[in-house]
Order: sequence, then structure tokens, then C-alpha cells
Amino acid sequence: MPILSSISSIAESVSYHPSGFATGRAVVKLPRRRFLHLAAGAAVLPAGARIARAQTYPTRPVRVIAGFAAGGPTDIVARISGQWLSERLGQPFVVENRPGAGSNLATEMVVRAQADGYTLLLGGIPNAINATLYDNLSFDFIRDIAPVASISRDTLVFVVHPSVPASTVPEFIAYAKASAGQLSMGSGGIGSPSHLAIELLKVMTGIDVVHVPYRGAGPGIAALLAGQVQAYFASSVTSVEHVRAGKLRALAVTTITRLEALPDIPTMSDFLPGFEVSGWQGLVAPKNTPTEIIDRLNAEINAGLTDQQIKARLANVGLTVLAGSPADFGKLIADETEKWGKVIRTANIKAE
Repeated sequence: MPILSSISSIAESVSYHPSGFATGRAVVKLPRRRFLHLAAGAAVLPAGARIARAQTYPTRPVRVIAGFAAGGPTDIVARISGQWLSERLGQPFVVENRPGAGSNLATEMVVRAQADGYTLLLGGIPNAINATLYDNLSFDFIRDIAPVASISRDTLVFVVHPSVPASTVPEFIAYAKASAGQLSMGSGGIGSPSHLAIELLKVMTGIDVVHVPYRGAGPGIAALLAGQVQAYFASSVTSVEHVRAGKLRALAVTTITRLEALPDIPTMSDFLPGFEVSGWQGLVAPKNTPTEIIDRLNAEINAGLTDQQIKARLANVGLTVLAGSPADFGKLIADETEKWGKVIRTANIKAE
């Protein structure tokens, strides 16, 4: 019911008593027309207050929680977007890395935070995966967060240590089959996109490799560079520079189209039709965060994604811009949660 109609009904239903009380409740003796005039003014005030709040936000530093260690795609996107928002909105957007449980620790922190726009989460595909991977989460990601803005999409790059005698995907598959159970493939953790890519590769090729999970993409890539594992489906953010420097060898990318940052590298689907894995990143807030704050953050993020310098910084590490409304981002989260839920249940993947 509209606010003014509701107030009008209440006014008409009150039975005034000469003593100034109605059915045990104190009432102010005002003519009905005067009452409705004041009520109409009261109904307008919240809208004005909301506009003022959006215009003044933020008035103090904002925390951007990243659920993975420094150096990974989540951390890098959080810092690029945080710097942009700091410059545009005049307050520090401070990135805090809170790794653990595949980003669940960071997510829970934000879900439980005050819904005032001063604690945000740089979320991503792990959140969609975790909804099915973990049986006893204390939160429901879709229910307990408010989508703010999608920022970027990234591909995974199938990279190997230079010691691996394979320069193509078919050569790697042949080598893995000849070394059954002896090759190690790292990932950013149980149920991470890099882990699911390994499981997909095993199913599609029949190879037998040892999965070694790490606490995030940064530590995983460090292990690959040190030769502690031989192969990795790494985010483009953490792998492109190492490929360019010759420290890692790229065999393929996991999207259906080639990566602008590595134009000479083929796709996995060139060799294994149907193989596709890609990630995404974006800001979310606790549910019930004021809509006007969400809309302002969304507008500033989308403005940043049209800035040529920001686009170049993202593209340089293999990320593509993923702009849209809060509703667009909410649909992406829901779709990805359903997609990866099916994969996890089919592969019977369990969290540690």
C-alpha cells in the first residue's frame, strides 16, 4: 500500500476521545487535513535523507575484504578497484586480505558486518562454488549479500614448469599417461576453479595426476615456479607475466576464445571440445545495505571500467571488463552457483 494511502486509512480509523485518548492510546488532537499534511511531509523526508546519504558517502575509510592471499586475481582486482574508488570518492578503500576456507572466512566477516557500505567483499567464482562445496556454511551467499558491481572476467591458463617435456596439450596428455600418478598439478584449493579444471581434464582425458591444493593462487604459483608441482590451471592474472618472461610455458587457455594478452596460445577446446572454465570478480555488500549507496558504488565502478587506463591495467594481466547493474551481477552469481553446483555434485567433490 502506498505510504500516503496507508497514513490516510490510519487517520480515518482513529476514534478520537474528548480527553485526548483513543482506545487506551494517546493521540494528538489535530484536524484530519492538518494531520495528513504533516504525514505527507514526513513521507518525503526519508527520500531526501537517502539522497543526502548517497551524496556524502563515504565519510570515513571503507574496508574491502579479499578472501585470498596477496598476489592472486582477487587481491589484484581489489587493489585496482580500491585505488579507483579512493580517488573518485575521496576516502581510502583499504584492501584487507583474509584468506581461509576458500574465501568463506572473508565472506562470513562481510555478511556479519554492519550494512552501511563501509565493509565490502571482493567476491568471485569461489563464492558460487562454495555454496555447494560446503555443507554447513553459516550463511547463504545469495540470500545474505547485496550485489554491488561486477568488475572483471578472467580465463585460466594451462601452464607447466619449463622442466615438463610438453609444448602442447596433446603432448602433455601423452606425457601424463606415460607417467601415471607421478605428475603433480597445483590448485588454489579444494573446489577452486583451478581444481575443477583439473577434474574436468581428468574426466575428459583419463589421465592420472596428483592434485596438490594450496591456500590461494599466489602460493600455488610460487610452488609451480619452484618446481614443486609440474602443472597448474592458473588465473591469467597470476600467470601472464611469468609466461612472457619465460618462467612458465603456456599450453592453452580455458575460455572458448583466445586471450588478448596471449594471442598465440590456443584454447583447450581446440583439443578437447567442450572444455571451458572462466572466473569473475566483483564487489558485494552485506544485505540491507542502502540502495543509494549500492547504486553510487555501482556507478563509480562502471565509470572506472570505461577508463582507458583501468581497462589497460586489467587487460595487461589477462582480464576483460565485466560491467553491469547490481541486478546483472546478481543474475550472474545465481547462474554460476547453479552451474558449478551441478559439476561438484557430479564429480562428488568434498571440501577438506
